[in-house]
Amino acid sequence: MSNIEKIINDAWDNKEKISNNSDKPIIDAINQTIQHLDQGKARVAEKINGNWVTHQHIKKAIMLSFRIHGMESLSGPYSSWHDKAHLLKGKTAGWTKEDFEKAGFRMVPNSPVRKGSYIGKNVVLMPCFVNIGAYIDEGTMMDTFSRAGSCCQIGKNCHISAGSGVGGVLEPAQALPTIIEDNVFLGAMSEVVEGIIVGEGSVLSMGMYIGQSTKIVDRKTGEISYGKIPPYSVVVPGSLPDKKNPSAPSLNCAVIIKQVDEKTRSKTSINDLLRE
Repeated sequence: MSNIEKIINDAWDNKEKISNNSDKPIIDAINQTIQHLDQGKARVAEKINGNWVTHQHIKKAIMLSFRIHGMESLSGPYSSWHDKAHLLKGKTAGWTKEDFEKAGFRMVPNSPVRKGSYIGKNVVLMPCFVNIGAYIDEGTMMDTFSRAGSCCQIGKNCHISAGSGVGGVLEPAQALPTIIEDNVFLGAMSEVVEGIIVGEGSVLSMGMYIGQSTKIVDRKTGEISYGKIPPYSVVVPGSLPDKKNPSAPSLNCAVIIKQVDEKTRSKTSINDLLRE
């Protein structure tokens, strides 16, 4: 793996020259990295000693893969598609019943899942979209019309509700992707983007919109933070007025209305947690 990392980093330094005519070791290193992502042997980011770390060379391999693969077309009974060759047919193209039983996840029709994404055992994929580099851990539900963007990391036993999006962060290579830790509930029609980290066990109400510029307000303490929802937070949409100009429009914010321990989270319904 260290040799693959070196090959990819060296290729990245000359990325303008990378193509399908590049040297075989470069082509092989890129394709093998995508294959490792697909199998869950590698991931774009992981938690090491309590901190999330981005593996930059894996992001670089994903971006370089678009340079070594050309465009192809695919025709179906109702439509045709035109995309990069390594992504066009998707992760499960040609799979048999035995392949699905071995993978151990449920995938209903009309769920585009890209090659180079990993789906853990006991995951349920309703009609949703999963992009390259995404990692969806065991027991998670991707509900109807939800989206897992490129390189996002979604933990175990999460519920990504209908119409919600977990944004992709492919560029720049050093940027942390959007992270949803274990046992998170993301409410319907929500968007979490730009490398936000949602801590373990958190519950986000319907219609949450959180990016790096979104103020995260602890209602109890008044503390304002950015970029991370603390573990076991219960969060609802809110707004903040401009203190210097009270007549100006208020701005969207995320309000932590309470924090619960793991025991309370496991025994209390989502609707009860969101009630005040």
